[in-house]
Amino acid sequence: MSPTGSTPRPAADVGVDPEMVGTLVRAQFPELAHLEPGFADDGWDNAIYRLGPDLAVRLPRRAAAHGLLLNEMRWLPFLAPRLPLPVSVPVHRGKPGEGYPYHWVIVPWFSGRSAASVPAAARDGYAGALAAFFRALHVPAPADAPRNLVRGVPLRDRDDAVRSRLEAVGKPMRGALLAMWEQGLAELEHVGPRLWLHGDPHPHNMLVHDTAGAGESAAGTGHEPARLSAVIDFGDLTAGDPACDLAVAWLHFTPSGLEEFRERLAGHGLYSPGTWARARAWAVNYAVLMAGLPSGDPLHAVGTHGLEHLLDP
Repeated sequence: MSPTGSTPRPAADVGVDPEMVGTLVRAQFPELAHLEPGFADDGWDNAIYRLGPDLAVRLPRRAAAHGLLLNEMRWLPFLAPRLPLPVSVPVHRGKPGEGYPYHWVIVPWFSGRSAASVPAAARDGYAGALAAFFRALHVPAPADAPRNLVRGVPLRDRDDAVRSRLEAVGKPMRGALLAMWEQGLAELEHVGPRLWLHGDPHPHNMLVHDTAGAGESAAGTGHEPARLSAVIDFGDLTAGDPACDLAVAWLHFTPSGLEEFRERLAGHGLYSPGTWARARAWAVNYAVLMAGLPSGDPLHAVGTHGLEHLLDP
């Protein structure tokens, strides 16, 4: 169950390879020169290289990602002490040089694997932990917190883009998803202070412990309950409507996990009326986008699950 067509990953405007990473590290952090970089991942915004057993290097692969990394460099050290899970606070801050045009960072390497690699029934095991993370993060942000044109904004700002994206969805699925989107639009906008947001907390930006062969399986599922080990990639860090973050519950969890997640967040006084209807509308946006990615992309399955969850009667 996924939209037709595909959304290509943005092209890089700078080439990054192990030789370049090694040159940058040796030039700017000679105390780490003995560590050989090894390719780990190539995301939408950053190339990731492992550096020895405990470190990773994140380098923007396109100009649009540079400012996002600068936001992380500035704000993550401020936010990290209040968060209940490890996050990628910079250990070393690199500068443009050696033929590479952007700032870059060396961060801790967290053990674990992408939560996108485990079934949604297993992800239900960390519904409470993710709720606790959001309770800690979703607090009023200062006036100079980063602003993001596509995260945390009023739904009407994304209306044209979402309606266009829904054109790729077959009937009758399109009508049901459009109705959810319009229900979110009809709700009151977020009231009160702009809250800190991760901006992109989907399963591929969460790491889980490898629990294979340990403990008891989630009741009735045959899957080991996953446990969060870290939250990564704060490139879309911003402040605004928390519904933007809460939306990913439809991507992470089954209906039972979503119910637990919502129960754990009940009583959070900073969530305004209509938050969950807006969150479901944001989930429509994310799920359609991700399900339209090529089938080999780890987010394709996340988006497909999100569509199935949203449309589950």
